[in-house]
Amino acid sequence: MHKSKMHRLYDINGWAFVATAVGLIALMTLYPIGKSLWLSLHSGRGVILEFAGVSNVIRLFYDPMFKKALWNTLTFLAIQVPIMIFLSLAVSSCLNSSKLRYKQWFRLAIFLPCVTSLVAYSILFKSMFELDGVVNSVLMAIHIISEPIPWLADPFWAKVTVIIAITWRWTGYNMIFFLSAMQNIDKSIYEAARIDGVSPIKQFLFITVPLLKPVILFTTVTSTIGTLQLFDEAMNITNGGPANSTMTLSLYIYNLSFSYVPNFGYAATVSYVIVVLSAVLAVVQFKAARNK
Repeated sequence: MHKSKMHRLYDINGWAFVATAVGLIALMTLYPIGKSLWLSLHSGRGVILEFAGVSNVIRLFYDPMFKKALWNTLTFLAIQVPIMIFLSLAVSSCLNSSKLRYKQWFRLAIFLPCVTSLVAYSILFKSMFELDGVVNSVLMAIHIISEPIPWLADPFWAKVTVIIAITWRWTGYNMIFFLSAMQNIDKSIYEAARIDGVSPIKQFLFITVPLLKPVILFTTVTSTIGTLQLFDEAMNITNGGPANSTMTLSLYIYNLSFSYVPNFGYAATVSYVIVVLSAVLAVVQFKAARNK
């Protein structure tokens, strides 16, 4: 009986210690989630809202701007994430080589973009890819192109510009995960492969990549979620243009809330599309990567 009372006392003391943290988590995380879900069931202008049930969900199927934003977001996701993961793997493999000199400086240089200000680097990219910007000037100087490319004025090239910007910023971030995982692989595995005459490319494909499977899954899931939430680059480089060709779901949510006639209920509904897509794609990726 005495031990039972002591256990209950320990439980009470434990909950007392974590009560503040649990309360703050509930206040800062759970309450906003519940509030936004309730808000998505309302419609109206500004803060004058009335209960609308699932009408906002039905509206999604008839909203051409939502369809455009969804298509653009999925396009960025399908193109940019595989390119970034491949580049991160390739760069980390090169930087993991024992023959490379000044590795620390290369790692720092490649990682630095992901700690720069989103707004600052977006504005820099916008100026670089202007019609008379440094990118066109360099390409014309080395005779790759004969006339300037309308990077920000053409729908196709605007998408390319945003993809280049995202890839430049986040490749180094994923590289850190791959590099740390590669350094934990037992070197004797590669020594045995070299003795058996396995080429470096086959070592990378059949030893390194399979052993990095958990890290590849992690970076793919996080990159997918990040791309679905793409906002800063689309906002600051192209402002969703030209002709809404770079309009993303997050930018559309911002416009619904602050640029167009404010409709916070419908904006909350669109935000839950990102939640659902993130959950579905994460489950698909986990199942695809599951060991047989």
